[in-house]
This record gives sequence, structure tokens and C-alpha cells, in this order.
Amino acid sequence: MTKATMGDRATLRLAMAQMCSSNTHARNIEIVTGLAAEAHAAGAELLALPEASGMVNKDVASARLSVTDEARDPFIAACRELAAKYGLWIHTGSTPLAGADGGRFSNTSHLIDGSGAIVSRYDKIHLFDVDLPGEVSRRESDRYAPGGEAVLAETPWGPFGMSVCYDVRFPHLYRDYAHAGATILFIPSAFAISTGEAHWPTLLRARAIENGCYVVAAAQCGHHDDGRETWGQSMIVDPWGTIVADMDKRIGLAVADLDLSKVEATRRSIPSLANERDYRFEPAAMRRGRQTA
Repeated sequence: MTKATMGDRATLRLAMAQMCSSNTHARNIEIVTGLAAEAHAAGAELLALPEASGMVNKDVASARLSVTDEARDPFIAACRELAAKYGLWIHTGSTPLAGADGGRFSNTSHLIDGSGAIVSRYDKIHLFDVDLPGEVSRRESDRYAPGGEAVLAETPWGPFGMSVCYDVRFPHLYRDYAHAGATILFIPSAFAISTGEAHWPTLLRARAIENGCYVVAAAQCGHHDDGRETWGQSMIVDPWGTIVADMDKRIGLAVADLDLSKVEATRRSIPSLANERDYRFEPAAMRRGRQTA
């Protein structure tokens, strides 16, 4: 990944949405239409949506009746129209799209500019295949194919690093984004209740602090039509680790003005990116060292 050029805009008024998405495109388009109008009225330049904003439906058979490719997807089309209508950049969070891998979907995020053009696409790389104590095993890979490419989007506010939900547990992805000059890391999510309560704020603050970036994490929240429940607590965290916005369980928008000069200032104060050193890692030698110490 090559280092991207810094943007020429020093501030960004960002609207972050917390949603309880439905299992139909139509209902979610209705919700996002209202959110975009509200964001525009608040003077926002960018609207950030959560993971699965286009559809939350764990029933693969019924989802397959609605999920289609990017060119025909009604949710993406609606977001593009809203972006052009309001001159508003929209980060779609993600929505399921038809994939080519054995019939599995892709969990795909789009960044759309104020003219309605798609600036970048990102397929979720790390899939939520976990066994939580006392809970049913989750296998996201049964329904979704993993992406294989990190995506850094060029914007007037500098480079934006794209990711989705479970990616947050893989810090090397965000380190690569930071080395490439990212100013904002997007982590749209639909976090489980138990892991949200235990880990969500800590992971977000860690990604912001260790990389000197803003983190924008729009989330799903509440009881969904398909029977699942999500944690919520959409957050914006600044490069120092300060929580700029925390929506807790509130559905709707949070609007914040991001001072992007804090990215460079923080990286000057704690230059951990520059201070990194190469080192050898030889596990066998390390074990021998412990045995003879």
C-alpha cells in the first residue's frame, strides 16, 4: 500500500448514524433517506452508516431473494442518489452483495462522494467465526466470502482507511493504513452484546491511540426483525483517544466537527510510527532463552 496524499481540508463535519436495520432494503432506504436529510440540515459533509445498513437478515434463504450485485442493488443506488441530492459524502457502512464464491455473499462497504460517484469499495476481510462461552457458535464464513484487499480511499480530508466490524481485532490492518497516511479509520459494526459490553470501547480507543487516527465506528443497535440483537454504542474517537461521541443505545445521528490537524500533531507528540524498528523473531531461540535464564 503506497502512502496517500494528505487532504486540503482541515476540518470535517461528520454525521454518524446508529441504526436498527430491517431485513428489507425498502425499510432501510426509508431510514437512510431521513438520516441523510437530517445530516444535510445539520451542515454535515459526510454521513457514516453502520455495518449491514442495507439489510440485516440472518435467514440466508430469504436474503438470497433480495441480495443482488452492486449495479442492481437498490440500497447502494439510493445512497448514491441521496449523496448527489445533498452534495453529501456517504460511507455506507456495509451491505450484503451477491458474490462469486460458491454462492456466498460479500460484506461490502462503499464510500460515495458528493456527486454520487463511488470512490472506493471494500469487502470485509476478517469474518466473525467465533465460539463465545454459553452462546451458539457464529460462522460468518458460512454466508460470506472474505475480502482480500485493504482499501485506502483518497478524499479532500486525507486518506480514509476502510474496514468492517471484526476487522477491529486485527491491528496490523490499521497500522498499515496509518503508515500510508490515513487520517480516519472507519469501523462500521454490528457487534454482539457480550463482546460489545466487554471489548468495544477499548478496541476502538486502542486503534485510535496506537495509530494517531480518528476512528469513526457507526453501529447497529437493538432488536432486529431477523431476531438478532446488537450492542450499539456508536463512537467517534480522536487521535489522542478522547471519545468525541458516544451514542450509547440512542438511534439516530451524532454530529461532530473533526479537527484533522490533530492527526499530525498527535503523531509528532508520540511518533510511534517513526519509532518502529525491525527485529528478528525466532520462537525456538526465545524458548531456549527462557529455559536457560
